[in-house]
Parts: sequence; C-alpha cells; structure tokens
Amino acid sequence: MFGGGGFDPQKMQQMMDQFGIDIDELDAEEVIIRTADEELVFTDAEVQRMDAQGQETYQVIGTPESREPGEASAVESGDGDSGESGGGGGIPDADIEIVANRAGVTEDDAREALEAEDGDLAAAVERLE
Repeated sequence: MFGGGGFDPQKMQQMMDQFGIDIDELDAEEVIIRTADEELVFTDAEVQRMDAQGQETYQVIGTPESREPGEASAVESGDGDSGESGGGGGIPDADIEIVANRAGVTEDDAREALEAEDGDLAAAVERLE
C-alpha cells in the first residue's frame, strides 16, 4: 500500500525522527478510564506514549473490565502493595508519591491537590504545574 513494497520499520523510524515523533512503551500495571457512568479498568495493558512536537498522546491496548464508579480496585482498597496514607482522606501513598515526583512538590502539597481533584492523578499534577 505505501510505496508498493511493504512496511519498512527503519524507514518509518527515520520519518518519525524527521517529524519529531518519539514513542515509548510504558510498563503500566493498571489503567483506569473514569466516566460518569462507569470505570473501564485495564490490567496488564500495553501502553504507549507518543510525543509529537511537545504534544503527548497515549495508546492503551487491552481488554477492559467495566465496573461501577467508586468500586475500589485491589490497590485502592488496600489489598495491593500500596498502603493508604494516614489521615489523607483515603488517597493511596503511591498516588501521592507519583504526583509529588511528577510535579516536583512535597507530599503534603501532592496530597492536597489529589484531595481537591478527588484522587485524579493527572488533574492533580496539572493543578500543581
């Protein structure tokens, strides 16, 4: 289809480099997409991050499990390796660390942002940046 000769990964990489596109595989343990009606939970999903001239996009490949909003996963309910923060309104310590590291702030500031954004990591980081 493209050039009639098939897919050439080396040529594709050269084109991506020329246009300033960088793709990274992320070692995601879980991806949650929350909507007003449901939560789509991907476990062991393949996740790629593409940076095209400063604009990041994410691709999630896998089969989600649908659950009611507010149902806790094993990690969120404390059954996983991540502990709950003491007195932090139920925000997992791991989430606080992620936001603090990503935004370059203290854990207290990260906890406040997470509480203000109802535990939404991306929104908390955006609030702090």
